Amino acid sequence: MEHRALSRLAVPAAALLALTTACTAGTVQGRPGASGLRDPYFPKAGNGGYQVEHYGLDLDYDPADGELNATAVITARAEQGLSSFNLDLSGLNVESVTVQGKGARYNRTGRELTVRPAEDLKKGAVFRTEIEYRGKPKPITDADGSKEGWITTGGGAVGVGEPIGSMAWFPGNHHPSDKATYDITLTVPKGYEAVSNGELGSRTDTAGVPSRTESGGGQTEFVWHSPEPMASYLATAAIGKFKVTTGRTPSGVALYEAVAPGEAAASAPALARLPEIVEWGTGRFGPYPFGTAGAIVLPADTLTYALETQTKPVFSGAPDEKLVLHETAHQWFGDSVSPKSWKDMWLNEGFATYAEWLWSEDHGGTTAQQYFDAFLAGDTAVDKDAASDWDAFPPASPPGPKDISEAPVYYRGAMVLQRIRQEVGDEKFFALLRGWAADHRHGNASTADFTAYAERKTGHDLKKVWDVWLYGKDRPK
Repeated sequence: MEHRALSRLAVPAAALLALTTACTAGTVQGRPGASGLRDPYFPKAGNGGYQVEHYGLDLDYDPADGELNATAVITARAEQGLSSFNLDLSGLNVESVTVQGKGARYNRTGRELTVRPAEDLKKGAVFRTEIEYRGKPKPITDADGSKEGWITTGGGAVGVGEPIGSMAWFPGNHHPSDKATYDITLTVPKGYEAVSNGELGSRTDTAGVPSRTESGGGQTEFVWHSPEPMASYLATAAIGKFKVTTGRTPSGVALYEAVAPGEAAASAPALARLPEIVEWGTGRFGPYPFGTAGAIVLPADTLTYALETQTKPVFSGAPDEKLVLHETAHQWFGDSVSPKSWKDMWLNEGFATYAEWLWSEDHGGTTAQQYFDAFLAGDTAVDKDAASDWDAFPPASPPGPKDISEAPVYYRGAMVLQRIRQEVGDEKFFALLRGWAADHRHGNASTADFTAYAERKTGHDLKKVWDVWLYGKDRPK
């Protein structure tokens, strides 16, 4: 309620004092949190009224029957008084819900789990919600026809989330604007590896429950910890009989690679460049934003794409060097600096594509300017994608949800960056890239944030670049 509106009412002084006291004490009756954040492309994704601070996920999965038994403990802060709040969850059966240790009422409508605490939550309160759930998680079909969510691999499974697939395997506030820290415990039959984001805290063999293992031979519990904030679409859980290798980059970043045995030989050349890629990115973009780096390589044809899952990108089949570079560049641009909404995807993909061009330039190959010129000319001899419809729409305004991963977001997005470089020169441009990554580290940013930052950081008026390249509907010249 606005104070301006109150001032127009003839409120008795005693009543006004009582109202003020009640507001100060935080006893105003709560109201339901919104069931979506009105994202331009996914309006029902995420939820209003709270921000998650931490996810504690305990996942017990057996590839033999595809059954997931799980508990999610979500620690959040109320941004308003809450009589109820929503979590995004697709499929799966909810067994129980507690809030602050007390049983809570709940109901399901589509992909919305509405929770009603026994007592209203005060604005500013930090509260803990525990959900026990189970079932056979399923894939979600994205607007462009691709599959995400929980994908079986024949010998295991993987959870991937862009843009809304994470709701297929854990309840949460599934919008990139709500980042949180994570602890993910994965319990699988002995003989399997279970990989997630961040650092492996422990690996423990336990006596298995015979009905929940393939042979009654026990289980292994893997505990993963992600201390840096993460958008939920970047969370992953990969289960399989992977070949695992560990190491460190020259500057000390821990490496963890889990590779499907059938992809190990073909993956080796590209993954061998990972330490160098991390070091190169540190030189170009500033300190690597996480404590660990790595890769998860699934059997070929598991997915139709690679994904920059935080600290350990997921690849479907053996990646080449260019793809490893692209997904690792996302650790700065997309993972550490995450979009405020799905309309801002060019800040992920345009930057990672431009990183490919810079890597080539810095290693004696095609320069960023030559890539830029090739796309303008449609020269497929330089880049086979130069003949794509990179100019079909402005990168900051994809027409709809199915377009957020299309060519203009990647290539025209990268060309926007090269146009800035042309305008401001190398010294200011590379200071801009490093400053953007540093000043928005582990946060969220929008296109408007970037355009304002770029002009402030470089001291240049870049309106023509934005009007023609970023927002213009016509083919740039």
